This record gives sequence, C-alpha cells and structure tokens, in this order.
Amino acid sequence: MRPELIHLTAAGVSVLLDLRGGQLPTIPHWGAALGPVDAAEAAAIAVSDVRPVAPNAPDEPARVAILPEQRTGWLGRPGLSGSRDGADWSPYFRVAEVTVGDGESKLDGDLLTLPAGGGVSIVARDATAALQLTLDVELSAAGVLRSAATLRNDGDTYRLDDLGIAYPVPARAREVLDFAGRWAKERTPQRRPLTVGAHVREGRRGRTGADAATLLIAGEPGFGFAQGEVWGVHTAFSGNHRHYAERLSGGEQVIGGGELLLPGEIRLGRGESYRTPWVYGVYGDGLDDQAHRLHRHLRARAQHPRRPRPVTLNVWEAVYFDHDLSKLTALADRAASVGIERFVLDDGWFRHRRNDRAGLGDWYVDEDVWPDGLTPLIDHVRGLGMEFGLWFEPEMVNPDSDLARAHPEWIMQTGGRLPVESRHQQVLNLGMPEAYAYVRDRMADILATNDIAYIKWDHNRDLVDAGTAPGGAPGVHEQTLAAYRLMAELKERFPGLEIESCSSGGSRVDLGVIEHTDRVWVSDCIDPLERQGMMRWTQQLLPPELLGAHVASEYSHTTHRHHDLGFRAGSALFGHFGVEWDLTSASDADLAQLGEWIAFHREHRDLLHHGDLVRMDDLDPTFWVSGVVSPDQRRALFSLAFLGRSDAAPLGRFTLRGLDDETRYRVVPLTLGDPAGSQGVPPWFFAGRDDTPTAADGVTPLSRPLGGRAGRDTPAPTGIELSGRALRRTGLQAPLSFPDRVWLLSVEAV
Repeated sequence: MRPELIHLTAAGVSVLLDLRGGQLPTIPHWGAALGPVDAAEAAAIAVSDVRPVAPNAPDEPARVAILPEQRTGWLGRPGLSGSRDGADWSPYFRVAEVTVGDGESKLDGDLLTLPAGGGVSIVARDATAALQLTLDVELSAAGVLRSAATLRNDGDTYRLDDLGIAYPVPARAREVLDFAGRWAKERTPQRRPLTVGAHVREGRRGRTGADAATLLIAGEPGFGFAQGEVWGVHTAFSGNHRHYAERLSGGEQVIGGGELLLPGEIRLGRGESYRTPWVYGVYGDGLDDQAHRLHRHLRARAQHPRRPRPVTLNVWEAVYFDHDLSKLTALADRAASVGIERFVLDDGWFRHRRNDRAGLGDWYVDEDVWPDGLTPLIDHVRGLGMEFGLWFEPEMVNPDSDLARAHPEWIMQTGGRLPVESRHQQVLNLGMPEAYAYVRDRMADILATNDIAYIKWDHNRDLVDAGTAPGGAPGVHEQTLAAYRLMAELKERFPGLEIESCSSGGSRVDLGVIEHTDRVWVSDCIDPLERQGMMRWTQQLLPPELLGAHVASEYSHTTHRHHDLGFRAGSALFGHFGVEWDLTSASDADLAQLGEWIAFHREHRDLLHHGDLVRMDDLDPTFWVSGVVSPDQRRALFSLAFLGRSDAAPLGRFTLRGLDDETRYRVVPLTLGDPAGSQGVPPWFFAGRDDTPTAADGVTPLSRPLGGRAGRDTPAPTGIELSGRALRRTGLQAPLSFPDRVWLLSVEAV
C-alpha cells in the first residue's frame, strides 16, 4: 500500500503526512483536529502548505520532511549526518513501502485515515548510497505524536554522526520555553523569542542532566497554562541527547531532537542498523492541555503503576551512613505509627561503605554493620505491614573498592587515563558483558535472598571521558542501553519489583527511563519553597503519581531554611507522597500532624493520581494556584500557595479552571495541619453557615491558615456554593496570608 497522504487523528489532534511523489513525509498540519477530511481536502491542505519560491532561492521550495534532507534545498539542520569516508553523506531517499500498524484504517483514494492510536511504518531507500531508512510515526489515543528513525547500512562501513527527527511548527509559534537547572534546583523555566537561527540544547553528561531542556516548547507569544497554542518536543533518552528549535531566514520553523552521538560511536557494518530513541511531539491549547495529553498517554501504558502509590519513608536524611539496627527499627516503628507504607534503606548497607569514598560496586551486605544480614530489619519492617526498599547505584564504582581493584579495566576510560573523579567515584562500564553480568548477578542475589519490593536506583555523576578499555572508543550509547536492559531484566526476574529513577536527585527524568521505572526523584532538595517550582514544572512531562515528593524535617539540609510542617506537607501532597525525616526526633505533636497529612493523602490519592492537572496563570508571582480535577469533574482539590510577600495586599480574586460550567460546587477551605496564624480571611470562607461570623465576632482571622483546624473559639470554615462557570470567570477573594503557607480547598459537586 502506497498512500500519498496519511491522516492520523486522536483526542482533538490531527497529524497530516504528505508522501506525494514517493518522497519522505512532510507534515502539512500538526495541531488541532481537522475533523472529517476526505482525499480532496487533504490534498488541498498539502498544497496550501507549499511555500512560494523566494528570490535567490532554489527553483523549487525546500521540502522539510520529518527527517530533513539537504538534497531538497533545506539549509537547516539535516536529519542525517554521516558518510563513508566522505561519500554518501547526502542521500536521496524514495519511499518504497508503507505499513499500517494495528487498528482499523480507511483508504479513500490517495488518503489513508488512521483512528485513535494509529501508526505507520514508512520504508525508504537510496540504492546509490546503499542506505535504507524506516520512519515509524504514531499518534497515541491521547493525541501524543512520536516518531523514530532506523537507518540500515547495505554497503561498506558507514559512520553515523547524527540521526534525528524534526517537526514543523507554524509561523505564529514565535516564543520558546524550555528548562534549565542545577543540582537541587531542577527544571527552572526559561523563555526566549524564536528568532532566525537555532536554539540548541545539548546534553553531554551521559545522563539526562539537572539542566536538561526536558520539554522544548514553541508557542504563540505569551502562551500560558490556560491558552495559547503550543508545540513541544522531547527526546526519550537518558544518555547524550539534543533538543532544538530552528527558524530559517525563509521563515521555515521546526523543533526536533535525537540522541547526541559521540565521534565514532556508531559505525554500521553491512546489514547493521541504528534506531533513534522515540522523539515525542505534543500539541496543546495552553500548557495544561499539553500536559494532560502526556499524562493520559503515560497512564494508558500497560506498565503504568496501577495500585495506589505507597506512602514512602526514605531514611537518608534520618541516618545518612550511620546504620544501626536499633535506630532503624525505632524509625520503622514511628513510620508505621503514622501510616507510612514503604520503608527504604538508603546508601551505606554494603561492604566498606561508611562514607561516600569507598565501596561502590561491592554489592554484598556489610558483615560488620549487618552481622545477621538485612533480615532482622526487613522482618521488622514487614511485620509492621510496610514494604521494604533498598538503595543501589549499579552504574558506578569507587576506585577504593574490591571491584575496582580486581577489574580496573571495567571503569569507563579513554586516552590511556582514568577520567577525573566526581564524588570520589567512576563509571562502571555496563556495556562490557562481564561488568554487566557481575552487577546483574549481585543485585539479583540481594533481591532473591531478601524480601525487597522496591529499588531506589541512583546515578550520581556525569559521564566524562566515557570510553571502553582498552581502545577507549566512546561508550555512552551502549551504557545507556545497558542500564535500560538491566532494569528490564531485573523486573522480569522479580515480578512486582518497583524502581525509582534517582540521579543526584532529578538528573534522570525523561520518557526513556520512565519506560523501565515507576517514579522519579524530582530533586535532592526537599525545601518546600524550592519544591513548589520543581513540582510545578516537572509535571509538564510526568503526572503527579510518578513524582517522588517528600516531607523533610523543619530544617532543610540543602538550603538551610526552616519551614512549618503544614507548608512542607502541603507542598508534597500533590505527588507520590513520602517522608525524608528522622521521625525518632519528631515531637508527638509533629507525629500527630504528619499522621493527619498521610491519612488525608491516602484518602484522596485516587483523585491526586488520576485527576487532570490545573495550574492557574499567575495572579501575582508570589501566589500560585494549582490543583487536580477528577475526570468526571465532580471533585477537585486545589492548593493556594503563598510563596513570598507581594507588593499588594489583599491580592484580589483568583479563579479555578477545569470544572463543569453547569455544575454547582461547594468550595471549602480544609482544616489540616499546624496552627500558623493568618492575617485575615474573606467572608466566603463561612458563607455556608447560617450564623456567618464577622470581624465583630473576632473570628475573621483563622488560627490555622494552611487549611488548619479552626482555633478553639473559631468555627470551622464551611465555604461557599458557586457554579463552575462562576468559579472560572469571577472566582473568589484570596485570603491574607503570611508567606510560605499552603491553603487547601476542597471542591465538591452539589
């Protein structure tokens, strides 16, 4: 079957592919759904996308395919870069066959229409260059586009330098949003105009990186959470990678990405192939609409976590390397008493690991610290009704370790030298079968002889000079695939095992690793003020149930700030909730309040982890309103986060989106958390009472503004009834609040 035009449509999105003339597919339209389209209409759309010939330009308009080709006159970044010692570097691919994936399709003349979840595989060849290209293009039922390219060499050895995917964006998309960051401050948004030239974000760390672009978005200037068309691209790969947005002087615009290959990393012998990672394209009318598509796409996967996400205690900030059975069992007792469901033993349990300078790679339970093995602790934890989890860093090795002394050649290296150390460690080359087998077997032995339900999988350094001894050829590509393979193999061998992706915190957050893991650690920084922003923007890619969000101690280890429990817990609530705190030192009052937050999360996590994300555009930069709305729009939970002191007080009305216009809702400030004092609340807090309090009653200021319980003489808030339309269009007056406070609002249909 060789259709000229292919229409993929799902969930309010259309992608029209143009293969006329047997050429690689272009995309005349990617965006809002076109509705029913016949062959004549599709052909007209394709023709309407052809640009006029500009003065001093090639006599035919450049054809910008999903894999852009130089031979068409395209002068931007080519989709393929490679050669045979300088030959066959600009191939001319012609489509040979088109295969339709699963699902019903409809052929109308030259138009093939694919329903929700459809996909095609397009095979093209260049006999002269002895190359075959396969393009796989899919549009998921959630409206998420993804493509991958496979290059097969049918001639002499071909050195591949780059193979990437590009998606066109319309001329009105003239602003770019992507993310930067650093350790303990990941996913910091940054915006710029899309001007002539290329905005290129390269990740050369051998892992995704705290500074990764994450999702590179081009959109209408001024786009926000609620409106403005946006088109985003994401490379689903945890090794070296690239994202870019490019505008040419002729007005053509694309966003694209792919794996970033090191020199000589991919050499294809006769009959050998290389396949790119999936490159995702996500359209939305506003950033929330775009995020919804990604969240629904991920939630529809077969491997997406289905059971309720266990409330997790990780012991790192409670004990660090000081492992003591009595201390840890006491910590487990406290954890179980407040409703925690999973207990995770972090770094320090294996041989020689009394600090971060030694032991990585020696994956044997330390006999000196644990003379009876981990069994006494695991039995105690399991006896309390909690799951047990364990920390590993499988891809790393300390030079001061039995493993490094026995096999120095397993350390990634090039140029006859070891790379510069980072965190006193080097990278273990899992691309070497012997090293891979050693790590796999040691991890499997620990998992087989202990009742372990969960791995915290860490990765704490960048890959520098990451070559394979003795020749030193670059090995990031193979290392990344080996890590994926190891995760998959362990999960297959131990059904039900869950894995968290941690990498110096949030340095491995991408759609490649999430195919093999069950959540990510957003950041090593658990300061709630910092976490507000990191959670807000990590949710652009991943849904809340995949984001580890913990309540730490009052004193932040990374920022040295102090925060009330209500702000810490309220900021962690909208994620995969957990605790990172020495509960043996917590007061009884703190434990009681933490127990309330955990119980609340467990009661509402079905909504929190299955609802639609809503982020309101800023009324004030110090005041963020966000929440989740149930799929049936009958329930919602919103957070009012006061993150600083505004230059205006009170702030005025805030609105709530995502609700049904015709339904009436009761909006009630919740009573939860520490007493903290407010400066004043608006009358709507008590509008549901027949005896609505007034300032004259001395109760207008609540004593617990974090949704806290009303004071002894203060009645609990009863809220107000309004339609979804009124909440969206007119809204509610914001309370007066001190900074670093979270107020929770329950919204229920009446």
